Amino acid sequence: MKAMMLKTLARTVKRRWRDEPYLRMVAASADAFLVSYPKSGRTWLRYLLSCYFAECAGLGFEPDLTTTFRVLPNFDRDPVRGVDAFTGRGAKADLPLVLVSHLPYRQQLFPYRPVLFLVRDPRDVIVSAYFHATRHKRSFSGEMDAFLSEEHYGLGALISYLNGWAEGLKNHPHHIISYEQMLTDPDDAVTGILRFLGVELRPDILARAISAARFDRMRDKERDGGIPGHDYDRTDTQSMRMRSGKAGTFGQWLEDDQANLIVERCRRDLSAEAKALIAITHPDFQSFRESR
Repeated sequence: MKAMMLKTLARTVKRRWRDEPYLRMVAASADAFLVSYPKSGRTWLRYLLSCYFAECAGLGFEPDLTTTFRVLPNFDRDPVRGVDAFTGRGAKADLPLVLVSHLPYRQQLFPYRPVLFLVRDPRDVIVSAYFHATRHKRSFSGEMDAFLSEEHYGLGALISYLNGWAEGLKNHPHHIISYEQMLTDPDDAVTGILRFLGVELRPDILARAISAARFDRMRDKERDGGIPGHDYDRTDTQSMRMRSGKAGTFGQWLEDDQANLIVERCRRDLSAEAKALIAITHPDFQSFRESR
């Protein structure tokens, strides 16, 4: 299993280096980046924003989990999900180019452009990442204790990612959104995003986009059509992208010592700036802001 993971990572790295000159050129013209660590709620936020932008631009369709990439593409060269799928700007479609990425921060790849940074309670992130690796991608087969210490997907990877981007955000205008805020008040969360992007706020369209992106509707769309580029069992709830749609459910899957380990590792190993990023996700992390 580990050999397969390493081979997949090697292919990914090779592809990224091959595509980087083109991506740097595209990045320079981006209106913004939408960045998050995997399993932080990006699929939901992308879909909601794509519904809003599609109607505002008069594209004539309500995005599904494939056509959403035509509105907010991944920051890569995938023909269905990446930059080449973007509907584009021009007479037929006037869309902001918001490039969506899970990539670690590198200043050469992310030029001085605005960044939307999405965060989520690290305990929920780890649980979701575990099910993604074991049931969706089937790239990991161990128990949670082993996953926590796995170098590519575990807790160390999350901490390294947050530290890297917390430092990188100093170079960018940025706006922080939490998954928890999205759940509590999606109208306020998305209004803040639109204002940050300088995009016109149209409350009627926003209300329809929020309704279209309800968890039950998105789960039904995933069960019907899946996620492009992924082959997985859509009858297994724990293998789906739309797995829970809730916050703070980590206690169902983590032992107390595992949950406490995540909090303490974050307290010990996150930079002061990275601690401030996750302080908005859960009361257990609010004191992190005071330790800056």
